[in-house]
Amino acid sequence: VHLVESGGGLVHTGGSLRLSCAASGSTSFAIAEMAWFRQAPGKQRGLVAHITNRDETKYIDSVKGRFTISRDSAKNMLYLQMNNLKPEDSAVYYCNADWRHWGQGTQVTVSS
Repeated sequence: VHLVESGGGLVHTGGSLRLSCAASGSTSFAIAEMAWFRQAPGKQRGLVAHITNRDETKYIDSVKGRFTISRDSAKNMLYLQMNNLKPEDSAVYYCNADWRHWGQGTQVTVSS
C-alpha cells in the first residue's frame, strides 16, 4: 500500500487545515483500518485519530471536538479536518493503513 499525504502548512492559532491521504496498492482500501498519527520534534509518534472499515471513529482527548477523521472509499482517500488549531498541534502528520503502512508525512505548523 502506497500512501501520500498532503494539505499541511502554516496557520495561526484558531485556524483550520484539511489533511488528505491518497492510498493506492494491492490492499483494498475499503477494508483497511486507517489512522492519522503525528510526531512533534523530540517526541514519539502518537495516534491522533482512527477510523474503522465500518466508519467508526476514535480520537485522542486533546483533539476531540476539533478534529474530524473521514474517508472516501470510492476515491481511496482519507481526510483529517482540523479546526481551532493550537500551537501544540504542530507536528508532522502521518497517514497509516492497517497499522503497518505509512505515508511520508506532511508538516503542520500552528503559530501563536
